[in-house]
Amino acid sequence: MLLYAGADYHSVFAFAAYCLMTVVYLGMGSNLGDRKLNLLKAVDALQALDCLSHVRLSQIIETAPVGGPQQGDYLNAVVECHCSVSAIHLLEQVQIIERQLKRQRLGKNHPRTIDVDILLFGDESHTSDALTVPHPRMHQREFVMRPLAEFLPEYCANATANI
Repeated sequence: MLLYAGADYHSVFAFAAYCLMTVVYLGMGSNLGDRKLNLLKAVDALQALDCLSHVRLSQIIETAPVGGPQQGDYLNAVVECHCSVSAIHLLEQVQIIERQLKRQRLGKNHPRTIDVDILLFGDESHTSDALTVPHPRMHQREFVMRPLAEFLPEYCANATANI
């Protein structure tokens, strides 16, 4: 958007708000129930959040589970979006979506209707009990890197070359 001296308030405000947005990548997976529908419902819920815009979905891939009890295969995807809130606030919103889609936290690597992880939050780094960004194991997981490569091919090529 080109701003000029006669630009109206709404145009200037919209441009300023867009400049303050952070590009975020979310990893998603489901291996219970209608897996594809679960992913698509999660994307719809993300699109409905006021704090997100420009929500784009990668291809959906099928992968074997990593760790945990014996369970069915996952459908996985990555979402790219622009975010106007902090990473912690986004995490809270994502966890609400997971609960709405009947996510039950039974333990690490257990089957789930939906799992949504913040992979990258712009170039920010966060380390707390609640959230670690960049996601600490994303580079080791094909189910993350393959769909993420649709949006960030050079990042993924460099990251996997350094494993």
